[in-house]
Amino acid sequence: MSKLTDNMIGKKVIARGARSGVFYGTLAEQDGQEVRLTNVRNIWKWSGARCLMDMAQDGVNDPRNCKFSVFLSEIVMTDCIQILPVSEKAMSVIEAVPEWTM
Repeated sequence: MSKLTDNMIGKKVIARGARSGVFYGTLAEQDGQEVRLTNVRNIWKWSGARCLMDMAQDGVNDPRNCKFSVFLSEIVMTDCIQILPVSEKAMSVIEAVPEWTM
């Protein structure tokens, strides 16, 4: 039986966790609420998108006021409640947001 996310494996997504937060990366695998993302960054705060669906479609238009982490090679989320496919346009915008550093 095929999972609903099978067509998203290997593609860029935004994944929302019930407690862990919001992440952008490549969907490597998914089993229920367990999701493995590669080449991933945490979207801690965003500006210039009304919601995550807008961000997945168009990116953000205020990158200076966003707080996106460094890229990490992979993470496993155990509380994923939403997976959004990311458009080519949004991908280039999200990846260009400077890494939030202290």
